[in-house]
Amino acid sequence: MFNSKYSKILTVILIVVIIGIVGTVGYFVYDIYAVKAKNNKAQEIIDQFSQTAIRREFDEKEDQNAGNTDNPLDSINSLENEKKEAANKTYMEGYEVMGMIEISKTGIKYPVLSEVTKKSLETSVAILYGVGLNQPGNTTIAGHNYRNGLFFSDNKKLAKGDTIKITDQTGTTITYEIYEMFETSPSDAGYMQRDTAGAKEISLSTCTDDSSARLIILAREK
Repeated sequence: MFNSKYSKILTVILIVVIIGIVGTVGYFVYDIYAVKAKNNKAQEIIDQFSQTAIRREFDEKEDQNAGNTDNPLDSINSLENEKKEAANKTYMEGYEVMGMIEISKTGIKYPVLSEVTKKSLETSVAILYGVGLNQPGNTTIAGHNYRNGLFFSDNKKLAKGDTIKITDQTGTTITYEIYEMFETSPSDAGYMQRDTAGAKEISLSTCTDDSSARLIILAREK
């Protein structure tokens, strides 16, 4: 009888261990799949954005060639231009794509969305504050730290002198060089409003691994 009870206990323990192992493996498999799916979606949107930038450049050249002559059909042309402008925008989960960010050292390339919300930060990285991508002044881009390589998870691996590429809606790409990295409180916004003396700068903001602070990266046009 004792052996029978002992055998049952071992069986229960074995089942619990097996369930634990299956659950752990399942979690990691799902996590890998989720990362791959998000990166594939990001690449799809980036491809769309690149095509949109080409169309926008072509339309701008057409408009310049057309000149500013008076035309009785100006009101119709204006409506057509509005439709054309709407067609020359890329969206991701309802958010306008303002550009894309590429950091070769951490191997990321993501669309930069127009605003920070819970949903946008679960989708990609987004503009938290600023004058706009590749414009004089500072623009802050926020992204989650998921500890799995997504978004800004590996920003802590960056260092002064590393570079970040930002492409805006015109298709212009500017390389920024990191000149400062520090941690600060979640309520600190001073770095966002800094005076760049007319230089083009960006800030990257993400949580520290324990979420108690923010890791801030400052970079200026190289």
